[in-house]
Amino acid sequence: MKILGISGSLRRDSHNTQLLRAAAELVPDAVEFELWEGLKAVPPFDEDDEPGAAPAGVSELYEAIAGADAILFATPEYNSSIPGHLKNAIDWASRPVATAPIRNKPSAVIGASTGMFGAVWAQAELRKVLASAGARVLEGELPVPVAHTQFDEAGRLIDEEAHERLAEVVRDLVAAAAARATVAV
Repeated sequence: MKILGISGSLRRDSHNTQLLRAAAELVPDAVEFELWEGLKAVPPFDEDDEPGAAPAGVSELYEAIAGADAILFATPEYNSSIPGHLKNAIDWASRPVATAPIRNKPSAVIGASTGMFGAVWAQAELRKVLASAGARVLEGELPVPVAHTQFDEAGRLIDEEAHERLAEVVRDLVAAAAARATVAV
């Protein structure tokens, strides 16, 4: 089983990418966790680009999503919503509708921000966008407020409550992926 982690932040020292690395440490031994770092290479969605071969960054996105049993998204909050480049990638992943790689894919949403709300609005927006794109979005979320104080120098999540809630999100996502695999067999 494979969980794909996608961070909505492109920043090198992203708190959301750190949150995904913390999640990777929580997956069971039998589960592979892949942190996908190709978001910056996905070009703007353009319906004129759909016929024929997808642009390189989009092909890599399709392959990563298709090869995963579930997806864990970590999003920052930009202007009370999700980053445009993350929305753009989901737009690509939702096409074509009948064979979209994100369709029926178990997905969970978490988020971190340096503000007091932990990207709760962005998480709500992302859950809405994912559901509209056809993903099977799990209930529950994990806001990590004042993220710059929640990780140590090595990038490890130090807040006990956030760590426990992250473990719960990971367990739920693994269970949803396992249930989907059982139904598919």
